[in-house]
Formats: sequence, structure tokens, C-alpha cells
Amino acid sequence: MRWEKGKGREIPAETMLLELVQEVQQEGDPLIVAARVDNVLRDLQSPVGDFHVIECVDTQSEFGQRIYQRSVVFLLIMAVRELYPAAEVVVQFAAHKGLYCAIQLHPGMTENMVREIEQRMREIVVKNLPIVKKRLQRDEVVQLFKKSEQIEKANLVMSLEAETASIYYCGEFYDYLFGPMVSTTGVLNKFALDAMPGGVLLRTPEASDPEVVPAFRAQPKFGSILMEAERWANILRCDYVPDLNRYIRRGGIADIIHVSEALHEKKIAEIADYIGSNIEKLRLILIAGPSSSGKTSFAQRLRIQLRVNGIEPVSISLDDYFRNWEDTPRTTEGAYDFENIGALDVELFNDHLVRLLNGEEVILPHYNFVTGKREEGTEHLSVAPTAPLIVEGIHGLNEALTAAVPRSKKYKIYISALTQLNIDAHNRIPTTDARLLRRMVRDYQFRGAYALKTLRQWPDVRAGEEKNIFPFQEDADAMFNSALIYELAVLKRYAVPLLEMVPRDVPEYTKANRLLDFCRCFSDITEEYDIPNNSLLREFIGKSIFFK
Repeated sequence: MRWEKGKGREIPAETMLLELVQEVQQEGDPLIVAARVDNVLRDLQSPVGDFHVIECVDTQSEFGQRIYQRSVVFLLIMAVRELYPAAEVVVQFAAHKGLYCAIQLHPGMTENMVREIEQRMREIVVKNLPIVKKRLQRDEVVQLFKKSEQIEKANLVMSLEAETASIYYCGEFYDYLFGPMVSTTGVLNKFALDAMPGGVLLRTPEASDPEVVPAFRAQPKFGSILMEAERWANILRCDYVPDLNRYIRRGGIADIIHVSEALHEKKIAEIADYIGSNIEKLRLILIAGPSSSGKTSFAQRLRIQLRVNGIEPVSISLDDYFRNWEDTPRTTEGAYDFENIGALDVELFNDHLVRLLNGEEVILPHYNFVTGKREEGTEHLSVAPTAPLIVEGIHGLNEALTAAVPRSKKYKIYISALTQLNIDAHNRIPTTDARLLRRMVRDYQFRGAYALKTLRQWPDVRAGEEKNIFPFQEDADAMFNSALIYELAVLKRYAVPLLEMVPRDVPEYTKANRLLDFCRCFSDITEEYDIPNNSLLREFIGKSIFFK
């Protein structure tokens, strides 16, 4: 539903968005949780003001799903605070089809305690209590959180550029959440709470099916790499954005950079050592991960570490195995679907893999991206019996890509940028946001594409990842977290000017505006000389030794 100024009835500026929504919300339709006013996201407790277009935001959208999840997190924190005042909820990461939240309480949480929390949450839902937004002066909010000993939240609000901040109250409980919230607890009945080691898993509906809470899906390997990310943050003593900003202001960021990079190098070396000690059987190394996860830089650094172990790996590019355009699958819209595994000549690729691993020589094909035709190549390739073959690509974890090679001969590596940093204890940084900023900066630096183009492409990129990458991540033999705890303070300097160029009259402005608000939480890292030239971050900001 949308309202346009000058069309239909006149809407006074003081009219609350909630009033408009109540007129159009139908039983059985996706819940409307916010509105876009001239492409700026607003909660329903805001007046319409001077507007041109107002559009409803429901739980069938990415924005709506995040608002609903954020509001249920508020409900969880409120219930924990009521039942266990000494406990601290820390929202950490998305996994297992939910959001893992640590609950810090001595001697620890029990399953019965989790059930009590869930019961209290549902009681608050039944009471249908109002969640009231109060706009307060920034200094007033800082004092409010200092009084309740929420120091990291006070530091966060203190760092904001705006003179005011929105605090959400439900009775006596209040919190600062980074984004809009729903206006009543009564709509927050769609959730599930599972006991997990050290905390709980909170499951809420996804935008693809806003009426159904997704079933728990065990992801032990992915969960372990996320826990490793938390350990790395603890090693660096940098859990929250205000901690990072403090290092930057006090001139201690160089140490954070060096230790972050050393953690990466150590992990890559461990993976290379394992491959080296099993080189007789692990002949095919497959590297996959979502967009902007740093796959190419990782592959180059892995090659170096393998050479340290006396191993000379050989790389083969999947790009040269694309089918001719006329044989390429198409999307439902009729465009070429290059991310579909059917876009690759899997049969030819497997034939070459088997021959190479048997010690034979092959002539690699060459794909002409201008004509859309695969051409006869001139490069002859063979692989020594003690050398592994490295293949990097989005389908690397999918057995269908390399079906002719026995699984025992493969070593699959999953790469993703799993942010170790939280905004504060209750506000996490979605991994997808960090990757989007990486891609936006890289697209401009190396492809001449502005932020608007990247933002428009991103939904299709994400859809491809959900189909072609994430379903196979648990089949990985090793996982590598390419995130660097300091990187967002570097990317900010590149991303903010690009985001500021996104015009307000396009739908993508909504996300651009949210990312701008997010970037402004970070202090700038103004010196680049401390960032090594082999850093994965250089793949996105430039001056990498791996990209000439």
C-alpha cells in the first residue's frame, strides 16, 4: 500500500504512520511493521510530516524481517532482565536458522531457565504492551545508560553524530536498538527459543515465509567458525564498535591491525599444513564462498603457504569452462543465469580433472567473454603427482561440480566474512552488510561501478548465494573467516562518499541511508601504511600484491 501526496485524500503532517497502517492492515496479510517515507525507513510511531510518497513495509521484505527480529530480541532481553536481573544478553551471530544470543550468568543457563524465559516472553506478548519510542537528547541518553551501568551502550550513543537518539520503552524497561521497532508486543508471537551452550537460539520467520518460524537446522561446522570469530575478538579485546573507536582515537589501531592479520596468516598456515601432511590423498582443493568473501586473496595466500611446505599447487579457472551463450540456462526473467551450475560444461571439466589427476596433459579451453563463445585454447597443463590442483568458484562445495573425482581426494574450503565485531551487546553487525560494503568499494575501485548499481544487483547476488553456496557449506572440510575486526573503519572512508551519491528518489536509497547511519558509528582509520599489501582487505581497497 502506498500514499502519494496530491492523490486521494489529504493527509495532515501530524498524522501518525500507525494510523494509516491500521486502516489498511488486513487479517491474514503479512504484518506491516514500518513505512518508507520518501524512501527513508520510519517506525510507525513517527508522523508522516512533509512527504511525497509513503509505502508500507511488511514482514515479507528484508527490512520488515529485520524489524520483526529486532523487536523479538527486545522482547527476549526484557524477559531475561525481569527473571534474571544479573544476566547479560549478548546478541552474537546468525546460524542454525536463527540468531544465537549468549546469556552471561553465573554459574550458567539451564534448559529449565530457557523455558522460563520463553514462557515470560509469551506472557508479555499476550499482554499486548505498548513499545513506546522516546526521542531524547544524546547526553540524556548517555546518562541513562551510565546510570544502569551499560557503559558500552553509553559510549556508542556518545559517538553518534545526531544530537538526539530514540529509546524504546516497554513499561519500565528501555533499550537502544539500531533501527525501527514494532509498536506493541502483541504482534511478536511468531518465534521459537532453543537452549544452546552458553545461551539461546532465537528463531523468527524469514522474509520468504513471514508466517512460519523456520525449523532448527544444525550447522556445527559453521557454528564453530562463528565461535572462533568470538575468540578472535576476545584475543584483540575488541568486542564492540566503541572499543574499536577507542583504539583508533588513542593511536593503538596499528596493534589491532597487526594481530588481526597474524590471526589470518596463522589460520591459513594451519590449513596448508593439514593439506601438506595429507598430500598423497588430497589432490583437489576446492575453494568457495559468497560474494566479496575474499576467495581470490585467500587462494593466493594458501598457495604461498603450500609452497613453504615444499608443495607446488596448480590452479585451474572455472571461467574457461562456461558454455556458449546459446547453451546457457536462463532466469525466469529471460536473462542468462551464469550462476547456475548448468552454465558450466561440467562434463568437460570433470574429464580434464580426472586426466590431470592421473598425470595426463590437457589443453585448457579459453572462454571469450566478448563473443560468449568457448574457444580452443593453447595452454598445455599437467600436474605432478605431489602437487594439488586448486579450483576456486561458487560451486566448489557442490559435489555435482566434481562428481568424477572421489570425495576422499578432495579438500573443500569455505570462505566467508563473519564479522567478529558488534555495535554493542544488543546490536549485531549482519555479515551481509559487511560484505555489501566490501563489494561496493571494490566495484567502484576496480570496475567503475557506483553504489547504486551494486545495490541494485545485490538482491540477485544474495538469491544466488542462498541457492548455490549456503546449502553446501556444511560439506566443507575447513572454514576460513576472512573478516578483519578493523576493516569497517577502513571501508567507511571509501563507502560513505559512494553512499551519499545514491539519489533519494530511488528505492535503493533506503538501504543506502541505513548503511550510512551504520558507517557513521565508526571512527576513521586514516593511515593505510599499516595495512599489509597481502591483506585480504586489499582485494577491495586496492594496492594488493595479488592484483596487478
